[in-house]
Amino acid sequence: MDLIIILQAGVASGTVLLFATIGEILAERAGVLNLGLEGMMLMGAMSAFSVTVHTGNGWLGLLVAMFAAGLLALLHGLVSIHFQADQVVSGLALTFLGTGLSLVFGEGLSKAGAISLLPTFTVPLLSAIPVLGPVLFTNQSVMVYLGYLLVPAAWFYINRTRPGLHLRAVGENPIAADAMGINVYRLRYIYVWVGGVLAGLAGGTISLAISPGWFSELTTSGQGWIAIGLVIFAQWDPWRAAFGSYAFGALRRLVLDIQGPTTLLGVRNPFYYNPYWGFFLQMLPYAFTIIVLIIGSREALRQRLGAPAALGQPYIRGER
Repeated sequence: MDLIIILQAGVASGTVLLFATIGEILAERAGVLNLGLEGMMLMGAMSAFSVTVHTGNGWLGLLVAMFAAGLLALLHGLVSIHFQADQVVSGLALTFLGTGLSLVFGEGLSKAGAISLLPTFTVPLLSAIPVLGPVLFTNQSVMVYLGYLLVPAAWFYINRTRPGLHLRAVGENPIAADAMGINVYRLRYIYVWVGGVLAGLAGGTISLAISPGWFSELTTSGQGWIAIGLVIFAQWDPWRAAFGSYAFGALRRLVLDIQGPTTLLGVRNPFYYNPYWGFFLQMLPYAFTIIVLIIGSREALRQRLGAPAALGQPYIRGER
């Protein structure tokens, strides 16, 4: 195993988690919990792959993926914001709906054959930086570089702009925000939709850049659930989200490579041909996600972690 290759692949696959995690951060900062990431990502992956198969245009496929997932997110917004339904139940229903729709409309896509993929390139000069250059700037997809730009942009928007201040106000104290003339309902719809668009972007990235050339119910492999856990791990901060996403991406690649015949040190792997060890390693990311969600469900710990005070609570004008 080559450590540079593992880290390079970790950055690539971590980009998928990054898009979904930042989208969920924006939605939760507005006070809306969306557990439908897995369904929206699958819908995005299916839409991107299908459109690219039929048109040969990967960029068009990516746009359709974002549009399709954004529509699903608006459905979650309608149920949880307008009708004040339980956000957990609505999000879980969205996962089932998105998964079902993607499998129905994506039937037969696994045999569609080769498609036009999004370009990869190496950044001159930056790729020559020792260690970091080969990992971050050598032969990476254009979506990876988009992820590099998204992180500081999201952080600056949330923490240094007036719309970002409104976003945080809606998630922390929607009553006070409404009293100051901020349209709570409109902002929550907008950021739930943005979260869905980024989830669709994450799904499309899988199909067209990270694990290209096929689609099935295993395309996302639970990455939507991991992204939800990463939001809590990141304490709703884009920079922490980037670290967690890339670390999980590297861990997922390491899980695959560590089952090979040799280890990083070049010696024979004692766990080679041991299926139980492989199952255990594949379980680790999801076990961590469950632990993080349990921690995040405890009110005292949520306050300590800095969760938005109104997260998961429907806002009804006039009620206190």
